[in-house]
Amino acid sequence: MSLESMIIKKYFNKNNQTPFKVIFKDGKVVDIGNGNPKFVIKVNDNIDKKLLLTSTSLALGEAYMDKKLDMESGDLYDVLDIVLGKLDTFDVNESALSKLIFTSTSKKNQKKEVTSHYDIGNNFYSLWLDETMSYSCAYFKNEDDTLYEAQINKIDHILKKLQLKEGMSLLDIGCGWGYLLIEAAKKYKVNGVGITLSEQQYLKFKERIKEENLEKYLTAELMDYRDLEKSKLKFDRVVSVGMLEHVGRDNYDLFFKNVDTVLKEQGLFLLHFISGRKENSGDPWIKKYIFPGGVIPSLREIISLGSEMNYYTLDVESLRRHYHKTLLCWYDNYKKNIDKISNMFDERFVRMWELYLSSCAASFNNGMIDLHQIVFSKGNNNTLEITRQHLYK
Repeated sequence: MSLESMIIKKYFNKNNQTPFKVIFKDGKVVDIGNGNPKFVIKVNDNIDKKLLLTSTSLALGEAYMDKKLDMESGDLYDVLDIVLGKLDTFDVNESALSKLIFTSTSKKNQKKEVTSHYDIGNNFYSLWLDETMSYSCAYFKNEDDTLYEAQINKIDHILKKLQLKEGMSLLDIGCGWGYLLIEAAKKYKVNGVGITLSEQQYLKFKERIKEENLEKYLTAELMDYRDLEKSKLKFDRVVSVGMLEHVGRDNYDLFFKNVDTVLKEQGLFLLHFISGRKENSGDPWIKKYIFPGGVIPSLREIISLGSEMNYYTLDVESLRRHYHKTLLCWYDNYKKNIDKISNMFDERFVRMWELYLSSCAASFNNGMIDLHQIVFSKGNNNTLEITRQHLYK
């Protein structure tokens, strides 16, 4: 019996399983589950046996990228929705992969890691993101919301949670292409600063500020969060959307310390981040190919850290199912534009990002990962809204 066959038998119960079929390169067929197969997987070549035992996800991910594994019928998402339900049982030898999993959290290295992802090219991201260029979980208030409408909903939801008033100051840490601050300036006339490590995001945000005639209200900065402490800046509100995942567990204290330095007393801090059920070092395939150095915090460690900093936890909301739907929209947009993307990158890259978007959607659907928004206040604040009604007006 081949190692690939042994792995299939190890992870999948033939009698209690969505039916699918695996065809091996020697013509052998393995049927899983009962009934008509929902999809058919082809094993075109041997998968690195040593790597399979070192990291199941890395071995299978690279096999798909190299077309050693492929789909004969069905959709990649459907496969991953089943496979990633077994992720907790996958083999991971962290000692053998220590250089990959535990990378430096220095300023220089983290800038390199972050820009390797976000500076791929604005033209690439514009093909499958919505018009706002929002690269984070959307908020689907209605079943038939478009991705654009859901991203506008998300920004509006966040701004309401921050309880903004005209003339307030707002810092966005990891501001991306800047749409959240643009909306904040338009709706609330706040003075905003957005910081990012991505040069392409920075340049696009500056361009948008000028296009919207918001130079009076907004500023874009190429800045590391570690430089906030010495910036002498002060803000009524701080928001960070989808950036904490790049900080690294060793630097959470440092991150909060820098936020605390610039946030005024009784100010609000909204933190939006992908979360894990418990502390984890991260998936080897994701860390090698998509988010080098990326770490997903657990909800409990972030709330605990806020409490240690004398921050009050005012609101916690899970948006896991919203991110599942967001990722399916991105995945669909990606597939619709795959010919254009194939003209920009080689086949291995195209398959890698297809795998990334579909696997993340499946991970959220399975509850392997979550998405949380936490609203903290710096110290006690009795002047805020006493209910959540303001969020739904």
